[in-house]
Amino acid sequence: MSPPAASQRYPSPSQPSGKSEVTDLKSQLRQLAGSRAPGVDDSKRDLFKKVISYMTIGIDVSSVFGEMVMCSATSDIVLKKMCYLYVGNYAKGNPDLSLLTINFLQRDCKDEDPMIRGLALRSLCSLRVPNLVEYLVGPLGSGLKDNNSYVRTIAVTGVLKLYHISASTCIDADFPAMLKSLMLHDSDSQVVANCLSALQEIWSLEASHSEEACREKESLLSKPVIYYFLNRIKEFNEWAQCLILELAVKYVPSDSNDIFDIMNLLEDRLQHANGAVVLATVKVFLQLTLSMTDVHQQVYERIKSPLLTLVSSGSPEQSYAILSHLHLLVVRAPFIFASDYKHFYCQYNEPSYVKKLKLEMLTAVANESNTYEIVTELCEYAANVDIAIARESIRAVGKIALQQYDVNAIVDRLLQFLEMEKDYVTAETLVLVKDLLRKYPQWSHDCISVVGGISSKNVQEPKAKAALIWMLGEYAQDMSDAPYILENLIENWEEEHSAEVRLHLLTAAMKCFFKRPPETQKALGIALAAGIADFHQDVHDRALFYYRVLQYDVHVAERVVSPPKQAVSVFADTQSSEIKDRIFDEFNSLSVIYQKPSYMFTDKEHRGPFEFSDELGNISITPEASSDIVPAQQFEANDKDLLLSTDEKDDHKGISNNNGSAYTAPSYENSSNITSQLQELAISGPATSSTTPQSSFGFDDLFGLGLSTAPAPTSSPPLLKLNPRATLDPGAFQQKWRQLPISLTQECSVNPQGIAALTVPQSLIKHMQSHSIHCIASGGQSPNFKFFFFAQKESEPSNYLTECIINTSSAKAQIKVKADEQSTSQAFTTVFETALSKFGMP
Repeated sequence: MSPPAASQRYPSPSQPSGKSEVTDLKSQLRQLAGSRAPGVDDSKRDLFKKVISYMTIGIDVSSVFGEMVMCSATSDIVLKKMCYLYVGNYAKGNPDLSLLTINFLQRDCKDEDPMIRGLALRSLCSLRVPNLVEYLVGPLGSGLKDNNSYVRTIAVTGVLKLYHISASTCIDADFPAMLKSLMLHDSDSQVVANCLSALQEIWSLEASHSEEACREKESLLSKPVIYYFLNRIKEFNEWAQCLILELAVKYVPSDSNDIFDIMNLLEDRLQHANGAVVLATVKVFLQLTLSMTDVHQQVYERIKSPLLTLVSSGSPEQSYAILSHLHLLVVRAPFIFASDYKHFYCQYNEPSYVKKLKLEMLTAVANESNTYEIVTELCEYAANVDIAIARESIRAVGKIALQQYDVNAIVDRLLQFLEMEKDYVTAETLVLVKDLLRKYPQWSHDCISVVGGISSKNVQEPKAKAALIWMLGEYAQDMSDAPYILENLIENWEEEHSAEVRLHLLTAAMKCFFKRPPETQKALGIALAAGIADFHQDVHDRALFYYRVLQYDVHVAERVVSPPKQAVSVFADTQSSEIKDRIFDEFNSLSVIYQKPSYMFTDKEHRGPFEFSDELGNISITPEASSDIVPAQQFEANDKDLLLSTDEKDDHKGISNNNGSAYTAPSYENSSNITSQLQELAISGPATSSTTPQSSFGFDDLFGLGLSTAPAPTSSPPLLKLNPRATLDPGAFQQKWRQLPISLTQECSVNPQGIAALTVPQSLIKHMQSHSIHCIASGGQSPNFKFFFFAQKESEPSNYLTECIINTSSAKAQIKVKADEQSTSQAFTTVFETALSKFGMP
């Protein structure tokens, strides 16, 4: 059946069929504008509802602006509300028509009904038309003195709106002083709260260029003002209480008695039903007692019960927020919460995100006295139908074992997991068994006896397979089938897509070869040949290194690849103590939920004087900072747009790239020659005495296996000397970066110690500054960091501008240099790479 013709289709009931309906509305409103007939208000309501509904769904009804204003001459408050809503929506886009609203809004600001006065004043301040600012001063002044608290509340908010439209008009009318007077003397708590919020924002913005505003801002933190708010805090609603508590956090008490007085005033706020109020109060208690160790510990004991109550009584979302803050506190004082571990047991009806956080809590509070009960509970979760929670519970058991709590029982529990014959349970358990063996080698016999019975075909996850291969190589002498399992895995080299597994295969084959040479010789040759021909850079490099070290001396290779290992005492934490302290300083904020400081996730407008634009190398500088010459200016910025942009990718198009590397691995079509050489090498044993370290391969031979030796390198030129006190105007940096061509683009490796030390940009900034290389802007977060450095010659003002992008996952740094003197770019790059290579070294 064909669709009906356009003329036969029914119009949508939610929108007009064309301009004619808006025109009809306009004519009907005009007819009702001056009518005083009975029931006219009901007719107006129906028409107003249509106008508002059309406006809501995006239809332009600005053409009825005049008629709406004329119909507003009524005492019906519902009609006035709809009219104010309409006017506020279209006034900014129609500044000329907004003049029509001034008269009736000013008239309504003097209405006998306080509700109409307040609504009219709010609408008048919401016009947001700079040309109408002069009409706001009078009604706002009257509103601040109004007898009704609702009107005063609206007026206070209107002052803040006026400030954002025209700050000078607001200050000249002396509105901040009137707000301060209201704040300290008004009987209505909502008026007081609005005054505090408005004054904080106004004085914070004015403080940058007004000493008086600075003094007024500091006066909010004076003892009389703080105690005035704290004594009245029970009168305020939850939002206002949080506002006051945030103000109290910034207050610096004069002595210990002052601290105890504040805590006594806020004691009952810990019992509040609102979680935000409780967390804000907890933050005040913690910040006040940081310098008092004994009292600080008692605060932990005091706040524990209210927080645990909120966890069990609130919604899942509130529970998660409270648990995140509890987790932060538990990390700082685990012994205080150790006896309350049962509060962190998972409930069947809780969402997965709450369960996951509770598992982290159980891991954090585990100690000698409660380990058995906690591990028993965690083992029950391993059979959970939620696979993600089952995995997390197994990891939690492993973390507790690595904390040296009841290791005997935990190892037995982990080995029992391997008997469950569930792929994901086996995978997680193998990874944990590997870590346990690294810390507790004495358990190798029990673990290997169980692990040896696991078929490699049943392990598909890369991390789990890598852990199994590691154990096959590390304990090849204790596992009779180890060489044959490795040989089977190596034969399926091409089917293995994970580079991590292929890397472990190479190392395990080497270790097994040193322990059981006859059984592993063939498999090792195949593995090295396949590794050298591998297209992944790391796999290729490792296989080539193993080949050369075997060719040099088998015994040396054994000392390099399989030396005697000591047990690992401590595993590296993912967060530094500095990061944790910064998160604690931002207690009761999103930093605790995200488990990272605010600078890692806030947007650009909160980051400081510099901003990166989307275009590569274009640094935007705010007017406040453009006139200052800032030496080694540091800027923290963290956003995905700080990574490689489109322009950067275009700059790198000419570079052949394999897995992020600028180097293409050579291909080896006939790998059987390498295999035969390895077999001969293994049979002949150690190298003869004629093989000395001096007989090493040249650079070309390293990548050609038998090519002619490269000539000896000439002596390197002296390093470039840089000015340690170099300065550069940010505007000049921006201009030079746009104008100068790229002198050199290079990739280099960053040492593991440097990668471990690079948790925040400041660490590298300080290091490079000690080498006379200054940072003008930085940004990013793990695993990608981006820096803009500059340096100058010591003898003359010759500038070197450098962009450095570091990826901590690949341990690689992409360096792009622009210089006033193109001829010295290579010398500066050498200095830069030398400084970068020393980062993190003792």
